[in-house]
Amino acid sequence: MLELNITPGKLGEFPPATKPHPGFFYEVGEKRFRELVDDHYEMIRESDIANLFPVMDDDEFDEAKKHAQDFLIQISGGPNYFEQNRGEAKMVGRHAPFRIDEAARQTWLRLYSYLLPQLVEEGISEEYVQSFWDYLNIHSIWMINT
Repeated sequence: MLELNITPGKLGEFPPATKPHPGFFYEVGEKRFRELVDDHYEMIRESDIANLFPVMDDDEFDEAKKHAQDFLIQISGGPNYFEQNRGEAKMVGRHAPFRIDEAARQTWLRLYSYLLPQLVEEGISEEYVQSFWDYLNIHSIWMINT
């Protein structure tokens, strides 16, 4: 059974995060992976963290979504699209312009927690889905900047 618990985070904490098991990307496949992130972003559009995203400009919103897809595909063992298109990740710096507090982080994670069980229902290994969650849960602590 998936354990989609959110580890409390604090400003200035940078706990070690383990990348998702590469089997996650290969079982999910690129098309479904992009759909997962797309679904997440569509939920963000209607959430209390929508103000952190360019929701009023569809082109900018789609571009932000693509960056997230490319990063998460790469970190999950897929092709290095993010590096090819944007260079080194440096995610803390890239998120610095946005006021991300613990509540915003928890909302962002909670939206993924609604989506990930669907992958298990579709036959993706629970172990692999858990590894993706574990990465998101811990690495997202690094983004807290307010």
